[in-house]
Amino acid sequence: MADAYNKTELAILNAAEEIFLKKGYDGAKTTEIAQTAGVTHALLHYYFRTKENLFNKVYEKKVDLISHSLFSCFFDFSLPLHERLKKAIESHFDFLYDNPGLPRFVINEIIPDGNRMEKFKNTVGTVPEVLLDTLQKELDSAASAGEICRIKAADLMLDIVSLNVFLFLMYPVIKELSGRIYGSEKAMLEARKAENVKVIIARLKNTDSK
Repeated sequence: MADAYNKTELAILNAAEEIFLKKGYDGAKTTEIAQTAGVTHALLHYYFRTKENLFNKVYEKKVDLISHSLFSCFFDFSLPLHERLKKAIESHFDFLYDNPGLPRFVINEIIPDGNRMEKFKNTVGTVPEVLLDTLQKELDSAASAGEICRIKAADLMLDIVSLNVFLFLMYPVIKELSGRIYGSEKAMLEARKAENVKVIIARLKNTDSK
């Protein structure tokens, strides 16, 4: 998708993404976006016409990323379930690290707006349903073999998303504490990612097999 834009358009889109994620639609100003991109306001208007058009471009990009950040790893059937699960948790965590303002963006800009929510559902499409159905069959098979406990695929996905997203919703606060508790921000993030993997894997453990 990036290949469809020239250098100037990409600079404007990157600046818009930064400011929309930080300030939301209402708080963002096209003059600030233009200044951040290093272009004139007239040039921004030439390429994208309105703030709404620019916002929609950023919104579409982020929704597409959301829909693939967690789902794609689960379709890599070359890996065993536990390895795929670990990879999915870590991939989703890393995605949120690269887009720390995204959870608040979803809560503030997508969920309250009916049209944006409808676009979100249309973009994601039937991928979640297909994934949950496929994953449920795999979980049921593993549970029947005594490898894991029985669990609904929807609960498993919600557990993963909840654990990862909470950290980044609270990131502005937690980031300030990371140095004192973990020694550095990087150490804190790596520790939390590893802990989330452990929590989910432990959740699947079949206690009846002992």
